[in-house]
Amino acid sequence: MQVKGLLRVILILLVLSINVGCDQVSKSIVRHKMSDYTYITFLSNHVTLSKVENTGAFLSLGDSLSKPVKIILLNIIPLLAVAFGLYFILTRTSIKGVTLFALILILGGGFGNLYDRIVKGSVTDFMHINFGLFQTGVFNVADLSITIGVFILIFHAFFKKPECVEPIEDQIQL
Repeated sequence: MQVKGLLRVILILLVLSINVGCDQVSKSIVRHKMSDYTYITFLSNHVTLSKVENTGAFLSLGDSLSKPVKIILLNIIPLLAVAFGLYFILTRTSIKGVTLFALILILGGGFGNLYDRIVKGSVTDFMHINFGLFQTGVFNVADLSITIGVFILIFHAFFKKPECVEPIEDQIQL
């Protein structure tokens, strides 16, 4: 492996580790410092912290599924997706810059929640935002990472400058 390629892999793994680390540290603090049904509010009650153990997926979807179905849908399939995603970004050297960063955020968030689900049996959620019409469910740093990554990809897709393409006449030789 070339030095440039090795540095790219190290940088990807470093950013991914920082992402997952921030998620896991924040969840650990919440698990150890907050008790159930405790609420801490900020910004005139618009931001609330409260510990919620989510045994389902996004907004507790899948919480009532049978254990075998839950294991397949919430552990095995996401594990395969995260593993494939990591393989993809490590091997596709054409992915660069903003797109690579967004994919790392998405994978890091996915890995953080998957780790909780497999090791802890549930995902610790603790943040809620309520600004009238804009209101979220209870979420965590991993969810925020996934959301930011998706928004970056969408924003980048809409506002990326198109690559310069030679006029068709220049490509045809007579």
